Amino acid sequence: MLNDFKKFALKGNVIDLAVGVIIGGAFGKIVTSLVNDIIMPLVGFLLGGVDISKASIPFNGEEIMYGAFLQTVVDFLIISFSIFLFIRFFQHFKKKEEEKPAADPTPTKEEQLLTEIRDLLKEQRG
Repeated sequence: MLNDFKKFALKGNVIDLAVGVIIGGAFGKIVTSLVNDIIMPLVGFLLGGVDISKASIPFNGEEIMYGAFLQTVVDFLIISFSIFLFIRFFQHFKKKEEEKPAADPTPTKEEQLLTEIRDLLKEQRG
């Protein structure tokens, strides 16, 4: 059972997935900091010094924190747009590889000559 687990854990796909999750988590933290520390304060400044993250509406004795929700939506939009650009970037290169013309199937003069020699040798033996 330990050997089976070792084979599974050391497969390339599992390691790639683990690296992707770790990098994705770090990227998410960077985007969250960008939104919380740079974008939303600028938006708040443009709106007259309002702290968007603290924006709320009182409802039945509770506070609906729509400002925090807006920050999360901006986080999501930035992350999803970044992933879209990343995937599009790789698809662009993949498309270029697919568009490369296949090797010319017409044999060169040397190949034709070698084929003729081979065929003559086969005839002499047979």
